[in-house]
Amino acid sequence: MNHPAADHAEGGAGAGRKRRHRKRRGKQPGHGPAGDLRGLRSPPSRRPGGDQSARPREAGGNATAEKHRARSGDKARMPEHARAGEPRSPDQARRPHPAGEGRRRSNGAEPGMRRESPLYAALDLGTNNCRLLIAEPQERGFRVVDAFSRIVRLGEGIGRSGRLSQPAMDRAVEALAVCRSKMADHNVHRMRLIATEACRAAENGVVFLERVRRETGLSLEIVDRKTEARLAVAGCVTLVDPYANGVLLFDIGGGSSELVWLDLRERGRARGFALTRYIRAWTSLPVGVVTLSERHGGVCVTREIFDQMVDEVSGMLDGFEGVEELGRLIEAGGMHMLGTSGTVTTLAGVHLGLKRYDRRKVDGIWLESNDVGSMIEQLLDMPFEARISNPCIGTDRADLVMAGCAILEAIRRRWPCQRLRVADRGLREGILVELMARDGVWRRRGPGHHQHGSQRPGGGRG
Repeated sequence: MNHPAADHAEGGAGAGRKRRHRKRRGKQPGHGPAGDLRGLRSPPSRRPGGDQSARPREAGGNATAEKHRARSGDKARMPEHARAGEPRSPDQARRPHPAGEGRRRSNGAEPGMRRESPLYAALDLGTNNCRLLIAEPQERGFRVVDAFSRIVRLGEGIGRSGRLSQPAMDRAVEALAVCRSKMADHNVHRMRLIATEACRAAENGVVFLERVRRETGLSLEIVDRKTEARLAVAGCVTLVDPYANGVLLFDIGGGSSELVWLDLRERGRARGFALTRYIRAWTSLPVGVVTLSERHGGVCVTREIFDQMVDEVSGMLDGFEGVEELGRLIEAGGMHMLGTSGTVTTLAGVHLGLKRYDRRKVDGIWLESNDVGSMIEQLLDMPFEARISNPCIGTDRADLVMAGCAILEAIRRRWPCQRLRVADRGLREGILVELMARDGVWRRRGPGHHQHGSQRPGGGRG
């Protein structure tokens, strides 16, 4: 992924050059919550080069393909009109590097070359997924060096028991061990490692994170819902239409869903990361695809069951305070929705008829309201087995996608924006942007290092 706040090569193009299979042991201590990362190697069963068939596909994406793209280490440039908020044509997307399964890049640089910038890492342990990004600051944002995603369903059963189950914790620890190994291999300089709703809600969430610290050496922080909403905005604002008067951003998670109203009527020339200053109101709903599907069922979802899910979420939206003007502004035009979740990326992939999920074709695409409604109807008519066989849904999301659609439908009925932009990005990108901005990595480079016409992550001010 490439965006002005992040020069993102997760889906970058490869030059096809053969690179030597090379591993690099960290020579300097890691800095940040995880402490010293030197010399760690995970057990053979947890190695990234192990049995790939046993790895679930990322919600709304393909973990193996994401890893292949990230290891290419090559830059991909988003077309200028896409950075400016215009739709992106699929034929403008670049193809990933055809890296072999056994290939491994130690630091994203050619053998024998020294890295000019330190590496940063962002880890998001959610109710459904464990995700990691490792990136290097660039003049126009950052370039992803490595990425990892695995569905762990940490919050499975939490709605009934109020606790994290032993199998769920075991799955999460195994995935986190892979993340730890990757950060050690890449000699990460700075990191932020967060846990969200599952650990917030579970009685044993803190105890579980202590186990994570003992077994992997990683110290994760449980972030509050306000922080989660802010990070989601920071990771997606470069997809905001530069001419929009406002944006309703939503992030449908596994255990919670965040909604943010960006009021951009007075933004002036501010763009990119600077738009995070214009958060007018936000809320976090205590419901996500895992918790909602466990309450209502996700395998056989009739229209009656679907409407019950929509009604439940609609009741929660009544508590979204400070948005009295929102309906009027939507009616006046000039507003759009911005969705970041496996639900919207799945809908976009189905809409495009992709034979294999391709985030380069999905990230940044515009969907009209009628398109979204048609996709939801199509999925409602689709038997469970057909959802499994659909390449943009698959086994991992077949029992969750209708719950996600119900949450989205409740939002659409309350605030019927005519346009929705899809973001295959979110918390991890937001973490990286905030870390690098706080470190002043772009300010230190000075104006002479910026290419002509580039936009710094800080936006149009300063």
